[in-house]
Order: sequence, then C-alpha cells, then structure tokens
Amino acid sequence: MPHKTFFWFFFPTGLAMILFIGLPIVSSFFQSLHIETEQILMEVENCDPFGCETNVRVDLEATAKLKEQNPLGRFNGFGTYADRNHLAFDEIGEAWKSSSSMSDFKDIVLNLPFYKALLFTLTFCFAVTPPVIILGFFVALSINTLAKIMKGPTIFGAILPMIVTPLIGSLVLFWMIDSQGIIGATIQILFDDQNLSLKASSNLTWITLIIYGIWHNTPFAFVVFYAALQTVPHDPIEAALIDGASRFQRVRYIVIPHLYPVATFIMLICLMDNFRVFEPIIGFSAEGVAQSLSWMIYQDLRNENKMLFGSAGATSMLTIVGIAILLTPVLIRTWREFRTER
Repeated sequence: MPHKTFFWFFFPTGLAMILFIGLPIVSSFFQSLHIETEQILMEVENCDPFGCETNVRVDLEATAKLKEQNPLGRFNGFGTYADRNHLAFDEIGEAWKSSSSMSDFKDIVLNLPFYKALLFTLTFCFAVTPPVIILGFFVALSINTLAKIMKGPTIFGAILPMIVTPLIGSLVLFWMIDSQGIIGATIQILFDDQNLSLKASSNLTWITLIIYGIWHNTPFAFVVFYAALQTVPHDPIEAALIDGASRFQRVRYIVIPHLYPVATFIMLICLMDNFRVFEPIIGFSAEGVAQSLSWMIYQDLRNENKMLFGSAGATSMLTIVGIAILLTPVLIRTWREFRTER
C-alpha cells in the first residue's frame, strides 16, 4: 500500500487515539506534577462583652484569586509520586533500617496504601486471567460440538455474565452471599452455624472477588475462542481422523496451535481489564480489606470539597506504567515469534 494511501487510511483512527487517549494521558501527567492550592489564612478578632479573642480562618477571597492564577495548583514535581500514599521512598527506607527481619519489612511495606492496593491488583490479575482463558476455551470447545438447535440458547446462557453490568453483577453476588441470601443461608445450614458469614474474613472476601472476576470475564474469552474455532482448517482435522487420532490429540496438536495467537490476544485484554479492577470492590463493599489502584483514584476524587487531582493523576500514571510492565514480556515474545515466522 502506498504511504499516502496508508496515511489517509490511518488518519481518522490516529486522530481519535490522540484526542481520546493521548491527550487525557498527557493531561493526567501534568496534573500529577501539581498539588492542591495552599489555603491563605488570616487572623480575625472577635469581640463580645466579655472580651476579644483572635481566631484563624481561611481567607476565601485571597485563596480564590490564588486558584485563578494557578488553576492546576502548586507545582510539586515528582514529589507526589514519592509521598507516603504512592511509592513512599522515605517510608520504605526507614522500614529497611528499622526492620529486624524480612518478614517485618514486608509487613510494613504491604501496609502502605499504594503497595497494599498493588498487591490486591496483581493478585486479582494473576488469579483471574489463567482460569478465564482455560474455562473460555473449554466452554467454546464444548459448545462448538453441540447440535445447531442447541447452540443458540447455550451461547446466550454462556454470554449472560458479560451482558450484566459489572457493578450490578457484583451486587447480585454480594446479596447472594449475605446471611439472608441463598448462598450465605445455605452455608449456615450446612455447617449448622448461624454466625458463619462469608463477609467476615478478608481471605474469603478476596476469594469471592476472584470468583466473581472469573465468572464475569469468562464469556469474553469464550466468544473470542468460539469465533476462532470457526477458522480452524478442516483438512488437518480430516487427515488426523483418517490416521486414527483421538479427539484429545486433534485438540492438542491442531486446534491449540491454531488458537495460540488468539489466546495471547485474550491474555493481553484480560490483564489490562483486570488490572483496572474497581466495580467488584464497590459492589461487595470490600474497601476495608481489598483496595485496588483504580479504587485509590476513586478515593482521591470522591471528596467534592477537596478532590486530590494531583494524587489521582499520579496513581493513574503509575497504573499505566504497571500495565505496560505487565504486558511487556507477552508483547516481546509475540514480536519475536512474528519475526521468526517471517
């Protein structure tokens, strides 16, 4: 394709990417370099029949003028990235000096807000993504062998979790595991303990969130795998049948190699999506035991009186960096295989 033709073919997509992806990222980066405007204080003398006293209050007019002069706030450079709520370099250094063992150092670090959120985010990513790929593949393989009259209803039932909004789906499961819900009440009956609750344990809460993530993301993997199965060439399958290959052997040596690029694509999408986990935490009201990086951004912006745009921007940039690091090994391996095939 000529370069000029390719340019005009790519131009609308490239422009949309710059406007809706590039500029917001640049804006978040510049915002992360600033912190909220300093409030100007003034002394006010209040007098009554019993005497006078001096109080300190915020000079709203002067503070408003200062905000007009510096809309982004005070320039802080990369100070926000290094503070206690983010990379916490000073706190980690002090913990390294004061800790008597590696276990104590780890406990201190994992109690810092950013690393605590990062731990849950990575745990959610690596606990959800592999089962999603495996389950999605087996569901697609199973439905592909059904009779045509059965495929339609079965496919609809399989993609139903993907149709439900993530927040609504998490709320439904949250109600089900409640002591009055069908799952929670059944567990209490089975163990004959009316005080048993799935919400009481932080470990059980994490497990419940991971199970929900698998349930919600598997339909996406199924849809992609099912579409890819329709492209599997028939000639190798027929040759394998003639040679007496079993179904397991046909799947292992013909289907799986054909679907390997598709599995890589699903892995990339799932890792990016799971790294942004947010809705299940809100739906399960699990903020006390499970915080993610996206939840930290939400927490910075939820206070209408003092929204911490700089802190939210810094967390956003660190999230982008984290996703890039997470995807780099997969992208490098894919690129090497692509060059080898050429």
